[in-house]
Amino acid sequence: MGASRAVPDRPYSATVESPSRSSEFIALGHPGTDHYAGLETFANPGVSHVEMASDELSAVCPVTGQPDLYFATIEYWPQGLCIESKSLKLYLNTYRNEGHFCEALAVKIRDDVAEVLELPHDKVRVVVKQKARGGITITATS
Repeated sequence: MGASRAVPDRPYSATVESPSRSSEFIALGHPGTDHYAGLETFANPGVSHVEMASDELSAVCPVTGQPDLYFATIEYWPQGLCIESKSLKLYLNTYRNEGHFCEALAVKIRDDVAEVLELPHDKVRVVVKQKARGGITITATS
């Protein structure tokens, strides 16, 4: 485990273990996207619900080729696994040059998250909100 350090000058002082970094993660701890290996997971430490949100999701319209920008919220009720956040960021980045409708993107992300977490689809909820283009916003929930 990591090095210990004492908490100084406190009547309730204790020795605290510095967390050690897992050597199992591929992307975490490396700059850029060269180490992307898909969605990575770690053992659930005991949480019952996780919500992750990002405004860095983009794709292109499959008809016009114009860029679409999204805000994505991913919720899941984990059993044995949780998603490592940097791998999620890099995963969302893979869509930037792909053509997807907002509705299909919500379903694809939900399916991928459910698969990597080994959860049924009803334990994963994805909301993708397309930022206004042409004065219209779209919100798709899967």
